[in-house]
Amino acid sequence: MNRAFRRDLYAALAAALLVALAVLIGHHLQDTHHTLRVNWPPLLATWRPHTGPGTWAAIAVAGTVVAHGPASAARLPWRGLLAAAWAASTAWILSLALVDGWQRGVAGRLTTRHEYLRVVGRFDDVPATLRDFTHHILLGSPDNWPAHVAGHPPAATLTFVLLDRAGLRGGGWAGLWCVTVGATACVAVLVAVRALAGEDRARRAAPFLVLAPAAVWMGTSADAYFAAVAAWAVALLALAVTGRSAWAAASGLLFGLTCYLSYGLTLVAFVGAAVLWLGRRRVRDRPLLLVLLLAGLAVVPTAFTLAGFDWWEAYRLLVTRYRQGAGGVRPYGYWVWANLACAVLVTGLATAAGLRRTAVALRGGWRGRDAVPRQEAAPRRDAVPWSGAAPRREDVRLAVLVTAALLAVVAADLSGMSKAETERIWLPFALWLLPCCAYLTRPRVWLTAQAVLALLVNHLLLTGW
Repeated sequence: MNRAFRRDLYAALAAALLVALAVLIGHHLQDTHHTLRVNWPPLLATWRPHTGPGTWAAIAVAGTVVAHGPASAARLPWRGLLAAAWAASTAWILSLALVDGWQRGVAGRLTTRHEYLRVVGRFDDVPATLRDFTHHILLGSPDNWPAHVAGHPPAATLTFVLLDRAGLRGGGWAGLWCVTVGATACVAVLVAVRALAGEDRARRAAPFLVLAPAAVWMGTSADAYFAAVAAWAVALLALAVTGRSAWAAASGLLFGLTCYLSYGLTLVAFVGAAVLWLGRRRVRDRPLLLVLLLAGLAVVPTAFTLAGFDWWEAYRLLVTRYRQGAGGVRPYGYWVWANLACAVLVTGLATAAGLRRTAVALRGGWRGRDAVPRQEAAPRRDAVPWSGAAPRREDVRLAVLVTAALLAVVAADLSGMSKAETERIWLPFALWLLPCCAYLTRPRVWLTAQAVLALLVNHLLLTGW
């Protein structure tokens, strides 16, 4: 066992200890003070060992990706890899969801009393509903919105209204929409990593993006859909700063939509800023890129504002609504670090090890920034991954992208607006932490750890989302 791998194991062990502390201390606090408002802290879940229709399918998908994922990712043509990654990610998410059965795992998730489908009938007159939207956010207001509708800008609910108008009615279609669209987030991250840090890093990251423990909460949560929209906004921006500037307009359009799907997703700006910084030379050379980005960014906010929805007023009211509910009871002192334990469960122990290597790459890139060449011959697909001795330029660029996502997580955590349930809420940020697994040696070992974690969580706990 070499020293680098041993340090990776130490990082994974530290992450596991953080989870253990969050579980033990969380159960004590909940049993004695009843303020955490979750049944199995730090997750919104209930202890209930079970199996279901998706059990054997999930095991089969996990075994296939562990056994053949790294080699297939290295050999497949790039477009073939993207298609395979989307298909495998969809199969992984859907099979895990079906462990709870079709009704609870897929069709019923978005029809509970907190969810979007409960209010589809109230959007018969969409312009009038948008003008009146903020009047129903607070708990004391007449016909106040369910928690998730009140907690998000109206583009989230409008998505399901449009599905209903298109004839795709009910929780089954809504759940399948979230799974199939959410699985494309994996593809978007790969596209961005390839554009910014090279194809080799993207290929190494692909199996980890497919087999992410986050899949437990991506089927079937609307946040999986939000994560995909945000991921494609970043991916198109990465294509714009490394290729055709025209992609910037589409990126801006999706960034604007992202902000009207979830207030907290404004923090994706950290990742977007990292992309602009990594492509700063091209941005300076082509100011049209920024013009197109800003023009695209203005479309969705302008449309909603003209329709009568005030984003800032809605957010102000949401903060009050959050404090009126469980958010006003849950202790910040516990969740400010227990949220990070949730992040470990979402991204896996491999990501903890990868983040250690991310820090090493950043430190090495900073120390040797003048010596790192601007261009480098493409490494062989079967080359041994960087081990920490001398990070390549591409390794440093990947580290910058991952660090930006980590900063978004830290900002969300410190805000106090994400106390609990971050296993779902932070999905759009968590997906950008997973590419750091491209640094790891012994990928099958780490992929096995990721799969086992997801399978254990999904079979031992009945998750709330």
